[in-house]
Amino acid sequence: MKKRTKTLLLTIAVVLSMGATAQNEGTRFTLEEAQQYAMQNSYVLQNTSLDVISAQRKVWETITIGLPQISGTFDYTKNISAAKQPFPVAIIPKDFWPYIGIPEDTPPDGTYPISFAQKYSSNYGFTVSQLLFDGSYIVGIGSSQVYLNLSKQVHEKSKIDIRDAVAQAYYYVLVGEENKIVMVENLENTKKLYEETLEYYKNGFREEQDVDQMKLLVKNAENEILKADREINISKVVLKYTMGYPIDAEISLMEGISSYLNPILEANDSQSFDFSDHIDYKLSVSNYMASEKLLKLEKSTFLPRISMFYNWSKTSFGNNANLFKSSVNWFPSSMVGLNLSMPIFNSGQKIFKVQQARINLEKAENDRMFSEITLQKDYLTAKANFESAIDKYHNDVENRQLAEKIKDKTKIKFQNGLSGSTELSQIETQYIQAYGSYIGSALQLLQADLALKKALGKL
Repeated sequence: MKKRTKTLLLTIAVVLSMGATAQNEGTRFTLEEAQQYAMQNSYVLQNTSLDVISAQRKVWETITIGLPQISGTFDYTKNISAAKQPFPVAIIPKDFWPYIGIPEDTPPDGTYPISFAQKYSSNYGFTVSQLLFDGSYIVGIGSSQVYLNLSKQVHEKSKIDIRDAVAQAYYYVLVGEENKIVMVENLENTKKLYEETLEYYKNGFREEQDVDQMKLLVKNAENEILKADREINISKVVLKYTMGYPIDAEISLMEGISSYLNPILEANDSQSFDFSDHIDYKLSVSNYMASEKLLKLEKSTFLPRISMFYNWSKTSFGNNANLFKSSVNWFPSSMVGLNLSMPIFNSGQKIFKVQQARINLEKAENDRMFSEITLQKDYLTAKANFESAIDKYHNDVENRQLAEKIKDKTKIKFQNGLSGSTELSQIETQYIQAYGSYIGSALQLLQADLALKKALGKL
């Protein structure tokens, strides 16, 4: 029994530990995973996705305008003071005058105001209409499709922008963590030198100035770590904000900076550029098509509108308020017909609208051509910047290695009493600056790679 209990507890512990591990790993992201998370949780993309759905509904809204329309009506009226009109009494037999309310002293050739309306009336029915021809409707169907495509392209561009923003923030965290690793290593080495210098000082082999100088180096190294921590925290906040990840939740990166630098350095620089496949060019084409549809829409207002209708109704009248009892007669009526509406004259208003739409179409064409030239310029600029970033990175790598080599030799000389603390401090500062330049060029290379991919339309 104890053995079974022990086995059960061990199993539960393993399951719980697996769950805890999975939970911890749930906060760790590769760049691709971070971008995929942003695709699902970015508030910007949620709104552009809703815009696409709204555009789809707009297409169907436009289509339904040309489908049969049915409307029903019902009314119930009480005439409080019915309208009257003068009526010649000569054509009314005198025996009926008392029932109508005509005074007996009314001249036979005179008139008397009489109302022919009954006190209560009611009517109900329905109307069916069908659009047969409308130029605006035909153009509207095509325009709604263009609007839908435009919404989808805006959504796609937003996804590209979010992927770029996530990558930018991700790289800032990477270089911050890489910088901290070196700063921690530098602090450990500096502390070791400080402790050695302190022991030499206690035994009379070093001056107090050397101890103070080494202590200053330790303080500077500690400050650099604090600075690195702040930069990492800020970068993570930006990354979480861009991803749509909870700001107060923990997040960590699964890969180091070399995982992203090495593929860039090893890549074959033979990518071809086709501006027609770029999302910005597609947007400019869609804007042109939208302007073209608007021009056709304005022209279509000169065409007639034809529709067919059918109406059926029943009407009842009476002096009793209850018109719905079985003794009351209801009189049906129905009709069918065509309706044609033709614009004839509107003082040139439609003509000026057409002219404005034509001007907007010309502007859209200019924007399309300008987009083509801009994309070519952006590609050439991004390619040149990328090549410069690679050259600078290689140069800063060599400078960092050289500065590290000088620092290591100076430390050996300092430990053997052949160099002073002032010289060591200067060399240490030189190394930190060289390493900072290396970190900056690594970030610049990563950003240049992103810019080139975005210019190519392959991000």
